[in-house]
Amino acid sequence: MTRRDFLRASAAATTAALLAPPATAASARPLPAIDSHTHFYDPSRPAGVPWPPKTEPILYRPHLPAEFKPLAASVKVVGTVIVEASEWVEDNQWVLDLARDETAIVGVVGHLRPGQPEFAANLRRFAANPLFRGLRLRPNHLKEIGQPETAADLRRVVDAGLMIDVMGGPSILAPTLELAQQFPSLTIVIDHVPFKDWDGNVPALHAALGPLAARRQVYAKISDVVRVNAGQPVTDPAFHRPALDALLDLFGPDRVIFGSNWPVSNRLAPYATIHRVVADYFATQDRAVAEKYFWRNSLAAYRWQRRGAAAEL
Repeated sequence: MTRRDFLRASAAATTAALLAPPATAASARPLPAIDSHTHFYDPSRPAGVPWPPKTEPILYRPHLPAEFKPLAASVKVVGTVIVEASEWVEDNQWVLDLARDETAIVGVVGHLRPGQPEFAANLRRFAANPLFRGLRLRPNHLKEIGQPETAADLRRVVDAGLMIDVMGGPSILAPTLELAQQFPSLTIVIDHVPFKDWDGNVPALHAALGPLAARRQVYAKISDVVRVNAGQPVTDPAFHRPALDALLDLFGPDRVIFGSNWPVSNRLAPYATIHRVVADYFATQDRAVAEKYFWRNSLAAYRWQRRGAAAEL
């Protein structure tokens, strides 16, 4: 699939959807949910943070549980999995320390680079904490999976019973398929589908994701759905339905996962709007399907810890 194919839009359908009124029925009675993709960090720390940069006015300030929890509670999100964005090794410990007494955090996906001499020791160190559920790989990490040192470290991840999140858009799909084939017992979650550049070509989406969706170990984190038009988030269900139908068709009800990407999602819309767009869609599905999307599938993929309000699920 070429980028041109991936980006080809259906302009008429998009325009019609933008003109339609939003639906809000699902937001009145939300199902309990686990947000499987948040970032917590504090640029005011003495060492600062490697991400986000100071040029990001929306993001470059502390984003911590005290701010997130009221937003989450308003839509019945009862816990979250942190996905660590920082490449600093000790920031894995920082988020684990944050999670120690913060029961709204039910899991942490850390950030370590396979293939580095210190990887094995760091993995043992962090994996000793039951909240540490896996690792996030970036595109440059995925390019190295054929190297012996990287492959050996990924085997350590599998042997530790951990999972892998992958991020980076369409360019990651081919190496992620290679990763899945090389480690068939490794649980893999593709972050931020349907990807920010996708705007309507359903056959292209099927062609791009089909080989990965055919592998039962691979989950789709539906966490990049909202689009902006004329400075406003598009909330009409008709606009989003083709992508969500396609993802549900590809991965089935057992391998789609809710995530917000907060606070990065603030670039697009408030937290309640990010939630409402997918809640309105899953309100049209069987309740069992909606429950799988909002929390049961993330439990299967991450094996997060039942603590705090999430212990009641």
